[in-house]
Amino acid sequence: MKPLLILVLLPVLIGVVSNTLFRAIKSATFAATLGAPIVVYLCLKFLDPDGTWSWLAALLVSPLVISMALVTVLLWFGRQRTRNRRHGNGA
Repeated sequence: MKPLLILVLLPVLIGVVSNTLFRAIKSATFAATLGAPIVVYLCLKFLDPDGTWSWLAALLVSPLVISMALVTVLLWFGRQRTRNRRHGNGA
C-alpha cells in the first residue's frame, strides 16, 4: 500500500495542489517538477526512520514521480480551460 501511495497517489495530489496554487501552467509545472521528488524524499525519510532506504531510492523513482505530477498538472489545466462551442451559426 505504501509504494502505491508514494508512487501514484502522492504525485497526483502534488499535481492538483500545484495547479490550484499557481494558475499559470509554467508555474504549476515548475512547482510540480521541484516539489514531487522533495516530497517523495521526505516521505521516505518519514516512513523509514531506520534508514534502510537512502536518498538514492528517491532519486531512482523521481522520474516516475515527476512524470505523474506533470501529467496531472497538464490534464487538470486542460480540463479547466475548455471552451463551450455553440451549435449553429451563433446569430
